[in-house]
Amino acid sequence: MKVLKTLVAVLAAAMAANAEAVRTPQELYGPLYRAVEEAHIFADSKEFADAVPKLSPDAIMTDWRQAAPQTPSALKTFVTDHFTMPEKAAVPNGRSDTRRLGTHIDTLWSHLILRTPTAPPNSSLLPLPYPYVVPGGRFREIYYWDSYFTMLGLVESGRQDLVRDMVRNFAHMIDAYGHIPNGSRTYYLSRSQPPFFFAMAGLVDPNDPAKGYAQYLPQLKAEYRYWMRGAVNLKPGEARERVVVLSDGTLLNRYWDDSDTPRDESFREDEQLARTSARPHGDVYRNARAAAESGWDFTARWFADGKSLTSIVTTEIVPVDLNSLMFGLEEAIRQGCERVNDAACTREYSERAAQRRIAINTHLWDSQLGAYGDWRWTAKRFTGVLSVAAFYPLFFGIADADRARSVSEAGRKSLLQPGGLVSTPITTGEQWDAPNGWAPLQWMAVGGLRRYHDDLAATISCRWIVNVNAVYRRSGKLVEKYDVVTLNRPGGGGEYKLQDGFGWTNGVTRKLMALYPAYARYNSVDQCPA
Repeated sequence: MKVLKTLVAVLAAAMAANAEAVRTPQELYGPLYRAVEEAHIFADSKEFADAVPKLSPDAIMTDWRQAAPQTPSALKTFVTDHFTMPEKAAVPNGRSDTRRLGTHIDTLWSHLILRTPTAPPNSSLLPLPYPYVVPGGRFREIYYWDSYFTMLGLVESGRQDLVRDMVRNFAHMIDAYGHIPNGSRTYYLSRSQPPFFFAMAGLVDPNDPAKGYAQYLPQLKAEYRYWMRGAVNLKPGEARERVVVLSDGTLLNRYWDDSDTPRDESFREDEQLARTSARPHGDVYRNARAAAESGWDFTARWFADGKSLTSIVTTEIVPVDLNSLMFGLEEAIRQGCERVNDAACTREYSERAAQRRIAINTHLWDSQLGAYGDWRWTAKRFTGVLSVAAFYPLFFGIADADRARSVSEAGRKSLLQPGGLVSTPITTGEQWDAPNGWAPLQWMAVGGLRRYHDDLAATISCRWIVNVNAVYRRSGKLVEKYDVVTLNRPGGGGEYKLQDGFGWTNGVTRKLMALYPAYARYNSVDQCPA
């Protein structure tokens, strides 16, 4: 144990010293990277971003200039000669798998565990000292907000050891980089993801969340500083990094990315998007990246016209889900400070949380929707898009009983479908809109509704479990998203092929099955409560 702690300390120090010097594959290989992505020699743009170089970047670039491959086939030969291509996380599945769904999920965890205390030189992978669970498929590294929902299932599967290790890994990244990146890759360091670390820390001891808040109090405060960075001297109507000050002086948060170049993992897609827009390319890239920080990449929530990706304006929007999470983080810090008897800190974060509660109820309640919504601060109006994000204030107890009831009614009317909740009721072809439903959003809605003793929680849970189980029985797979409008079908859309594995689907479904065990035996959503 002492050796491991020493290794962790050395690794953290080295990462902190080199954090500013870390370069992404795009930065390391410049024109070669652009040539590979634009030639589309790999079906998935992420393949080359995750490739491991066989030589130093300087040696590879020297060889590339000398070889000067002119055709896609010659370029692919050069890449395979100079890089080792990544493999997908393999999981057992197939129609021959007749195990019950819960048993199958319990056995999947061991297939999704990675251990990467070191990383190959000049690769994009960020080393982590403890084992962790990946989502699966092309997602062969740890992801930030995915992991909270994965952990819900790990707790139910009796894998508290993995919960502790994953929390330690995230604390380690905060210590090393000042924040938790989108995922453990160099090209994710310019952004984070929805700040669920406090919720993960609360799972270290599910019966006493404040114990975890106190244990990881330094990291919780550091993450808070990251999200609030830029707030000093900001004037009404201005924004900087992830902070926005509304015209009345109210301070809230938005999604952002520190870079305005094409994403390494979606280089070709971002360039194509920018070319179809009349806006400055850097503006398009920044807003696409900010959407990736939100986790909702992509959705009508972020579109100025409500339907087209070319109109993406993520950075102009104050999202209700993010600000609800920031309230949760402020409350967690308050409880952690209270546990360690820091009275001044307790008062400070109690005041911050109280101000955030008022701000959310004042500025993010859309009376036209009868639900919480997103505010486009640049236009001083609501976006008008109802989404499952409206349930986040319920999850954290921000809503009063009347507003909780109104959100429930709006959700039942516009979001509830035969297989669960659609992310939004709008069909855009993007993966975070109809007809898709996603496990993390089912959980946030169910958790919020249960807090207010609303029976809609049981209806959503039942429909989700039955739908996931039906796809599993037919294919032997759990996948990242589901069509909840047409039953028994995986979801579609997005920048890449449907992935199976799948971390957060496993986690949320396992948790819901523990809360509602009878539903795992249902064969039809007709058996579900209305």
